[in-house]
Amino acid sequence: MTDHLPVPAALAVSEVAGGLPDLQLLLVACGLVLLAGLFGMTDAALAAVSPARAGELARNGVRGARALQVVAADAARHINLLLLLRLICELTATTLVALVAVDTFGAGWTAAFVTAAAMTVVSFVVVGVAPRTIGRQHAYTVGRATAGLVRWLGRALNPLASLLILVGNAVTPGKGFREGPFATEIELRELVEQAERDGVVEHGERQMIDSVFALRKKIARDVMVPRTEMVWIEGYKTLRQALALFLRSGFSRIPVIGENIDDVIGVLYLKDVVRRTQGGRNAGDIPVVDLVREATFVPESKPVDDLLSEMQTARTHLVIVVDEYGGTCGLVTIEDILEEIVGEITDEYDVERPPVEHLPDGSVRVTARLSVEDLGELFGVELPNDGVETVGGLLAHALGKVPIPGAEAEVHGLRLTAEGTTGRRNRIDTVLVRRLDGIADGRVESREALPENQKQDEERQPVDA
Repeated sequence: MTDHLPVPAALAVSEVAGGLPDLQLLLVACGLVLLAGLFGMTDAALAAVSPARAGELARNGVRGARALQVVAADAARHINLLLLLRLICELTATTLVALVAVDTFGAGWTAAFVTAAAMTVVSFVVVGVAPRTIGRQHAYTVGRATAGLVRWLGRALNPLASLLILVGNAVTPGKGFREGPFATEIELRELVEQAERDGVVEHGERQMIDSVFALRKKIARDVMVPRTEMVWIEGYKTLRQALALFLRSGFSRIPVIGENIDDVIGVLYLKDVVRRTQGGRNAGDIPVVDLVREATFVPESKPVDDLLSEMQTARTHLVIVVDEYGGTCGLVTIEDILEEIVGEITDEYDVERPPVEHLPDGSVRVTARLSVEDLGELFGVELPNDGVETVGGLLAHALGKVPIPGAEAEVHGLRLTAEGTTGRRNRIDTVLVRRLDGIADGRVESREALPENQKQDEERQPVDA
């Protein structure tokens, strides 16, 4: 008989038959869904609110900004609480709808399907999409309107949220998250991307933020100046020779070595040399070792972010990187670490060159740091990597020694010629590459295009003073 009755009448009959107030249950479920949407909107707004901006609004006397500043200062705790309340509302609403469906269709698959389908659509639209979109688009307006309620809920219900987080961590393998796993690096990256799309941050600022995240995953070996590019001086050299090396390289700090590059005995500072050489006529003949300062050594596996903090605390601008056997791998300066965040830092000593420059005679000038793969694609040949990644490394491997200006090698039909050193690091800056006809594939030859009187110095480091 209920098939031909209006909906209210059918619900009334169902209530009498089953003893359940179906209409009231549906109204309560709708209210809970709307409340869940409110919590979701507030959650999205708090995730996009900047504590600094909230503090500025509070200083300007904007209504609700003071409460928003308090909530934003401890956003993780309040977001966790809002997530808990949203889940309670959604699950309770789903339970009430399920009771109505069972009362209407009977206990079975039909009631389960109707409940799942209805709540999936309602939760996705009313809780997931619309409120969270509004919260992100009008973060500060929503935040100021709801901050008072969120602050009160935080005081009243935070012990419950903290208890549930502890229970979750207890049943989770590992240490878990003390504050809950609800604010992750991925979410922060997504917020930065959204801020860039909205024009809040520039593209360069977004790249800088990404670099800060990436810095946590890098070690000293990733940012160091390798030992083949280090500028150093022997301890027995004089201050006059050291001053000449300072002027030639453009550095203000240079490592001092003993018997070899693996025996770093300290660091020489330009200001110390200048101060001492101005003190007397024969001051330039003083050995470098007399002015050396203590060097700081770090393992190559040292995390870069920890290294930067330690260098700032110790006021150290240069550290020596050593491998597991105690040998010198390279050195790291604060500038090298900052370049990982803000990009390449150049000064009057640096000469910026294009990575590939085609010359009129058909040869190509490439930077020594161009990848071997890119060089092979440029000339259409298959080059061996042999454990090296750059053109400079390929030339050094073919020569069997550190390349110096004028050194030549022939690799797979290409002649590589090391050109002069430029820049502050006094390294081979560019390599001249030309194709050779009639060279068998795989043939490797090398020779030094140097005057005879320089042959004896081939084995020395190119930065020897």
